Amino acid sequence: MTTILVKRKEALLKLVNNLSSLRKEKGMNQTELGEKVGVSRQTISLIERGDYNPSVMVALSLARVFEVKVEDIFSLEEINE
Repeated sequence: MTTILVKRKEALLKLVNNLSSLRKEKGMNQTELGEKVGVSRQTISLIERGDYNPSVMVALSLARVFEVKVEDIFSLEEINE
């Protein structure tokens, strides 16, 4: 899983995704997934590494490809400072 940190007034949150494992379960490479979603291989790589927050449209497209809810790919977790 990869993480992106988001600071809120009450807590520090991290965006976690399991895109890489879902993609591998389907036997797809990053290029194939990017083509299905309409983004580049590099964008898929950045999302998997947690270096890029996908737009709502991209997140919904990913969920459609995997036939899951967006929440099954991305989630926010609270972490202690």
